[in-house]
Amino acid sequence: METRKGSISVLMLPWLAHGHISAFLELAKRLTEKNFFIYFCSSSINLNSIKNMLPEKNSPSVQLVELHLPSSPELPPHLHTTNGLPPHLMPILKIAFEESKPFFSHILNTLNPDLIMYDFNMPWVSASASLLNIPSVLFFSFGALFTSFAFRFMENPDAEYPFQSIQLHESEKTSLKAMLEFSTNGVKDVDLIRESIKLSRDVMLIKTSTEIEKKYIDYLSMLVKKKVQPVGLLVQEIVDEDEDTEVMRFLHEKDESSVVFVAFGSEFFLSNEEREEIAYGLELSRVGDLGMVVEGWAPQAKILTHPSTGGFVSHCGWNSVLESIKFGVPIIAMPMHIDQPLNARLVEDVGVGVEAKRDETGRLDRKEIARVIRRIVVEKHGMEVRNKARELSEKMAMKEVEEIDEVVEEMVQLSGKTK
Repeated sequence: METRKGSISVLMLPWLAHGHISAFLELAKRLTEKNFFIYFCSSSINLNSIKNMLPEKNSPSVQLVELHLPSSPELPPHLHTTNGLPPHLMPILKIAFEESKPFFSHILNTLNPDLIMYDFNMPWVSASASLLNIPSVLFFSFGALFTSFAFRFMENPDAEYPFQSIQLHESEKTSLKAMLEFSTNGVKDVDLIRESIKLSRDVMLIKTSTEIEKKYIDYLSMLVKKKVQPVGLLVQEIVDEDEDTEVMRFLHEKDESSVVFVAFGSEFFLSNEEREEIAYGLELSRVGDLGMVVEGWAPQAKILTHPSTGGFVSHCGWNSVLESIKFGVPIIAMPMHIDQPLNARLVEDVGVGVEAKRDETGRLDRKEIARVIRRIVVEKHGMEVRNKARELSEKMAMKEVEEIDEVVEEMVQLSGKTK
């Protein structure tokens, strides 16, 4: 292929979740600007969505490669993604993904890339690559705090995490343990993670920056006995579009830092009780004009960069946390599950947000939600948090360039080629 001449080729295979796919794709974009050629491998339903996320300047150096997953009446091709997938079908999707191994091996033999980049739960990718003497590297799209906490926890659940400001409640520990011990075809996720880490070459990549997670990066490196290389925030560039939309018109009419943006990601569904508490909390926290509800997709990045946006009520998915930090918007944290409680603790520890604490039964409380929103958006403390968020945003922008260059050096060394 003409575009490959002089390039280092990398085959990327992320897990079938939007947050993972978007992280891999953003890293792919950065690498194409450094003379890499990317084979981006996923199911057809995910590749269709990627086409709209790939700018024209990057597309000549990115080839989309379909991974064929076995279909069934329960899991037709349009459900070969976690986006909107009913929870009871998740085990079936994981099994189908595992059963795609022969198709992936064929792809490897056909493309013969210089490097392979794989996700946290697929050691079979690295094993397949080793048969062809192709080096492979693990890329974590979680943060270093969560990854190190989870690794320490799965090795010794009773051991205290060494950073005292970051802890989980007992109910959150129970949830984390259940997630790690979830099994598919008799194989626990925790064992897949261990093996994925073990099979990565001497380096692991992770979606974060030393500006916010240096001590956790260093701790994770000590735990896994490998170099842990941050790749930066990998926040998608904002594409200039027609600003004459209902959302933008609404924001244009508001005062600076007066709007609270509320979003809980594309793959988590609030219970009726949670929706009610959040709605009442918003109502109690504010006066004046009512807000607006956006059904379906909302331009999150554009909303966060708008001067009217003064706070972000978030479930603290890692992508949302990093977007908020990049754009200097303080976070009102309402974590739900998996890595989100630890991400919320990090947000507070770094000083760029405040968590709305749950009550002793683990429920959200409307008065606590209102209190935290007012603290961030109305009271003096909010100005301090906003200043901290903006200061950190400026530091991150400079650091990210440095970290991508370090990633490039690692990739070149692994490939055994010269640039």
